[in-house]
Amino acid sequence: MVAREALSDRVTRALRRSPIVALIGPRQCGKTTLAKTLLEGRPSTYFDLEDPTAALLMQNPMTALSGLSGLVVIDEAQRCPDLFPVLRVLVDQQDCSASYLILGSASPEHSRQASETLAGRVEIVEMGGFDCGEISRDGARSLWIRGGFPRSFLADSDEDSLAWRRNFVRTFLERDLAQLGFAISPQAMGRFWTMLSHYHAQTWNGNEIASSMGIAPNTARRYLEALEQALMIRRLLPWYVNVGKRLVKTPKIYFRDSGLFHTLQGIGAYGDLLVHPKLGASWEGYVLEQALRIFPREDAYFYAVHSGSELDLYIPTRRLGIEIKRQDAPKVTRSMRIATEDLELDRLLIIYPGERRYTLDARIDVIPESELRTVGE
Repeated sequence: MVAREALSDRVTRALRRSPIVALIGPRQCGKTTLAKTLLEGRPSTYFDLEDPTAALLMQNPMTALSGLSGLVVIDEAQRCPDLFPVLRVLVDQQDCSASYLILGSASPEHSRQASETLAGRVEIVEMGGFDCGEISRDGARSLWIRGGFPRSFLADSDEDSLAWRRNFVRTFLERDLAQLGFAISPQAMGRFWTMLSHYHAQTWNGNEIASSMGIAPNTARRYLEALEQALMIRRLLPWYVNVGKRLVKTPKIYFRDSGLFHTLQGIGAYGDLLVHPKLGASWEGYVLEQALRIFPREDAYFYAVHSGSELDLYIPTRRLGIEIKRQDAPKVTRSMRIATEDLELDRLLIIYPGERRYTLDARIDVIPESELRTVGE
């Protein structure tokens, strides 16, 4: 069992602030387990809408929820489209003594209704699999190879982990996509998802992918949006600043879970990864996702100039830049200095897989990946 104290604290604080909290994340990332820990030691009611009995009760949500107090958890909330207007009515009542935690897998309908119907009443907390702040440093390599989905990370062997992830991909394509509201052929999405893995950590080239698959560019864009809304893919937007240079304006594409990326690339173990041509891209995507977990409420971008200068991650509210290097001893490059000046950075961090932390410049530090969790302190 891996304790997820920081995430639990975020949800607890959100429940104090807002009458409704939506905990959004991909299937099998641990939402239900986390919610059940929050139920302990307090008056509570739990509805799992995959349970036929609970689903039957929710056919009349006003009747089922009226009069309840304490914490009410509704799992797989996207299965009940009539739920959200009822929640709005209930929390607006003066005598409401319940708070609501709704769990969902980020379906388009769920996200739309949560933002529109419950505007001003709901706080959304996004979660994924395990991150580097939730495991021991000894588990960092397994987290990179296997990804953060609990059953994949905690599997008895790399072989068992890979088998679980293969089954997850198959189930996602054959069942979850339809349940999330996406009318897309499993075969077509499987081809697209696999092809997209070759563009991991690269700028989006929809025309090239569409041409390779024999589909329209708009169709490729729709497939990408489906994977993004299902929290499988991250589309990292470029940062625009008036520096008199030709800036890259196309988003970069990242798999949010390194284990799923490795699965679609046919990488089963650490030794396979070390000799794979996507080693550098895998490392960049893994570290970037871990870095973004440290700043869950911050907007983040990448910065790139067509002439070659670029920065892997930029957090404008902190004037913080992060560059990810899989090198033994990274050094300051001309690209880093240009990005530091263009963006007027207060601090540039270079994340690498070594063991020693050192300073290269007044504003540039090199930090081991094992100390990444200290960045936000």
